[in-house]
Amino acid sequence: MLNLQVHIDQHSGFCFGVVYAIEMAEEILDNEGYLYCLGDIVHNDEEVKRLAGKGLVIIDHEELKKLTNEKVLIRAHGEPPSTYQLAIQNNLTLIDASCPVVLKLQNRIKNSYDKDEAIYIYGKHGHAEVIGLLGQTGNKAVVFQDINELDIPSLPKNITLYSQTTKSTDKFYEINQILKDNGISINTNDTICRQVSNRDKELRDFASKFDHIVFVSGTKSSNGKVLYNVCKECNPNTYFVSNPEEVNPSWFSEDQTVGVCGATSTPMWLMEQVKEKIVRF
Repeated sequence: MLNLQVHIDQHSGFCFGVVYAIEMAEEILDNEGYLYCLGDIVHNDEEVKRLAGKGLVIIDHEELKKLTNEKVLIRAHGEPPSTYQLAIQNNLTLIDASCPVVLKLQNRIKNSYDKDEAIYIYGKHGHAEVIGLLGQTGNKAVVFQDINELDIPSLPKNITLYSQTTKSTDKFYEINQILKDNGISINTNDTICRQVSNRDKELRDFASKFDHIVFVSGTKSSNGKVLYNVCKECNPNTYFVSNPEEVNPSWFSEDQTVGVCGATSTPMWLMEQVKEKIVRF
């Protein structure tokens, strides 16, 4: 036995938007036995498997087109207007669990689009939330995930800048400053979710307190990749795992301390399973 002292970060785990979506899904699953969900309800394979066991059926947009007279859950990431139009055509009942922070952002972008502003969105290409945001502009906004993607000299002299809700606040303001330094007038909209961005500061503090950090996240989670790197910067002995089976006892030595933490899409029950696995070494 390695006699490891293992602690779970109590600030880690689902953000309120994900909690809301999962609670809505579970209520319907308990009453009706099945429910369709457009895309993974959360970017965590283990949680998706758990809910699939209760009757959650994940479908994509192509499958949605063939569906009629059913209930479909819209996950926290939100959807573009075209999804709601299709639901009306196919007599689908949408259970809308879009995160309130995302819905507010969608409305702000739609207002900017209606005013004919040049809209730029700092976000991940192809991400579900970003697709929903682009939909508010008829897919005319410019999405970039790195400042190097933009040809700065050819940009309009006046732009409106938004961000995907889960991006880094520091990076967003760094981009903002680079654009200003190049003579571009920016209508800056800080639309980053503070519950997510504050995790950055909380994790820096948490990661520095232990000999090792085990970061638990789904491989599809953008937020997971960002927060893992935050931990890794503060504590080089940081390991990324998606489930308890991936934890390796060779990482640890006797009597060390281990911190377990995760993304906003990581369920607490999964971090607890990881802790139980480590304690047994």
